[in-house]
Amino acid sequence: VQLQASGGGLVRARESLRLSCTASKTIISVDVMGWYRQAPGRQRELVATISGPGTASYADSVKGRFTISRDDAKKSVYLQMNSLKPEDTAVYYCHSRDDTLASILGRPAFDYWGQGTQVTVSS
Repeated sequence: VQLQASGGGLVRARESLRLSCTASKTIISVDVMGWYRQAPGRQRELVATISGPGTASYADSVKGRFTISRDDAKKSVYLQMNSLKPEDTAVYYCHSRDDTLASILGRPAFDYWGQGTQVTVSS
C-alpha cells in the first residue's frame, strides 16, 4: 500500500474525526495531496485538496466544517472533520500526485491512492 490511511470510525452527528494518511518510503515526492470519498451507490467525489505550497480547496458541502493540512517532512496529509453529518458517511480515500518529479524525469505524473477508511455518521 503506497498511501496508508487511518482515523475512520463510527460517530454521531455533530461529532468530529481526524483522518491521517502517510505516503510509503517508496514514494519519493508528492505535490498535491487530497481526500476523496465514495458513498454506497454514488461516484467517488473530491472532498479537499492541498497543494505543495499549502493552498487548500474544498467541496462546497464541507466548507467551514473540514480542514485539510499536510506535513511534508512526514509526507502526510490530514483531514479534520468537524460538525459531521449523516451525509458525510462514506469510504474516504487519500490521494497524491508527483507532478514535479514527473516533470523532472520526463514522465507522466503518478497518481497514488490509499486503501480507504470508513467514516460512518449516525443521526
